[in-house]
Amino acid sequence: MTRAAPKSKSSVRAASKSKLAPKARARASAKPDARLADADKFLLPTYKRPPIVLTHGRGAYVFDSTGKKYLDFLGGIAVNALGHAHPRIVKTIRREAPRAVHFSNLYHNPYQGPLARKLAEWSGLDRVFFSNSGTEAIEGALKLARLYGRTHDEPAATPAKKHRILAMENYFHGRTLGALNVTPTEKYRLPFAPLVPGVEFVRFKDVADLESKFDDTVCAVLLETIQGEGGIHAATPAFWDRARALTTKRGALLIADEIQCGLGRTGRHFAYQAFQSKPDMAVIAKPLAAGLPLGAILTTEAVAARISPGLHGTTFGGGPLICATALEALTVIEDEKLLENVRARGAEIREGIAALAKKFSFIREIRGEGLMIGVELSIEGGPFVAEAMNRGLLMNCTHDYTLRLLPSFVITKAQVRNFLQTFESVLASNPVSQSTPASPEKENSPPLAQSAAR
Repeated sequence: MTRAAPKSKSSVRAASKSKLAPKARARASAKPDARLADADKFLLPTYKRPPIVLTHGRGAYVFDSTGKKYLDFLGGIAVNALGHAHPRIVKTIRREAPRAVHFSNLYHNPYQGPLARKLAEWSGLDRVFFSNSGTEAIEGALKLARLYGRTHDEPAATPAKKHRILAMENYFHGRTLGALNVTPTEKYRLPFAPLVPGVEFVRFKDVADLESKFDDTVCAVLLETIQGEGGIHAATPAFWDRARALTTKRGALLIADEIQCGLGRTGRHFAYQAFQSKPDMAVIAKPLAAGLPLGAILTTEAVAARISPGLHGTTFGGGPLICATALEALTVIEDEKLLENVRARGAEIREGIAALAKKFSFIREIRGEGLMIGVELSIEGGPFVAEAMNRGLLMNCTHDYTLRLLPSFVITKAQVRNFLQTFESVLASNPVSQSTPASPEKENSPPLAQSAAR
C-alpha cells in the first residue's frame, strides 16, 4: 500500500486560499489604501484608529472599503440613534438640502422654533439655545451659570461673589478649554494649564463631600446624569435630590449633562426623568440631529431671563437643514415607538451578558439602562475591542476596563442574538478565558453585580 506524498507548504497555502470567500480573497489581496496614507500624513494625530476606512452604513450595520460588514454597537459614540441611512432621515436631508443649508441666526428659519417646542415638551424645560456640538453647549451652560450668579449690583468687570462651579470626579464634558475646566481627568487637563479658576471637584455620589464644598459662592452644580466616558455610572436619587435641594436653597443652578445619556438612550426622553425633580439646565447633543452636528442648551424661563442679545451666540448652530433633520429624528422616535424598543432590547442585552458572566469570571459588573451599557472587566478591555472588530462587531472600551455598548435604537431582537453570540466568541478568544483558577484579584473582588442606572 503506497502512502500519499505529503503536500508541499505551497500547495497547502494554495488550497487554503481557494477556500476563502471571494470578498475575503479581495480583502487579502487589496492594495494599501492611499486614503489611510493621506490621513497619517496630513491629519493631526488626535485619535488612535485601526487601519480601515468605513464607507457606508445601513441600519445597525456599517461597511468598510473592502466590503466587510460590522454590527455597530458603538453607534458613532451614541450619535447614530436611528442607525445608518434611515429612510426618513435621508428623505428629509434630500428635501431640505436644495432649499437652504444656512441663512444666519440674524434671521428665523422654518425649523428652529418647532424643534425648540418639541425639545421643551420632551424635557419639561422652557427655552432652547442651539449650538454645533456638546462641548459648545457645555461652554454656553457655564456662561449662563456665571451670568445667573451675578447680582444686578455687581459691576460686570469684577468677579461675582457667586461664581464657583462644582463638577464631579471621573466625569468628561468636552475638550474645549472651558469644558476642560470641569473635566477632572489630569491627562486631559494638565497639558493646557493654567485653566480658568473657580471649579472644584466633588466625589460622585458622595453627599457629604457635596455638602462640605457647597457654599454661597457656588453658582452651579454640573453632573452627567449617567457617566459616559467615566464608565457608565449613574447618579443616585439621594445624590441628585441633595444637589437639587442645595442649589435651590442657595440660588444656584443644577446642570445635567445629557449629551450621551439623553434623548431616549435610557428608554426615557431624558435620563433625569427617573428622578422627582428637574434640573435648571440640560445639555444635549450626540443623537439630536441623527448624525449631523447639533447641540443644545435647555433651560428655564428664570435662567433665560438673564440673557440678552450679544451675550452669547453661534454662527452655524441651528441651521435650517440640521434643525429639519433633528425635528424628523425626534418624530421618528415617537412614531416608531423606539423608546419601548430601547427598553426591551437593552434588557435582553443585559440579561444575555449576565448569563455570559457565569462562564467568564473576569466580568465583574454590568451597568446601565436602556441601550447605554457598560461591562466592567477585571482585565483590560482593549484586546477584546480589537478582537470584536476582527469578528465584525464594533464597540469600545473606556477607563481601560469597561466595555461600552451604545447600539442604535432600531436594533432588533435578532441582532441582539447575533451580538451575544459574537460577544461570547470574543470573550472566549482571550487566553484568560481558558484558565479555570480565579486570579487573586477576582478572589478578593465582590460578586458580580448587575445594576440598572437607577
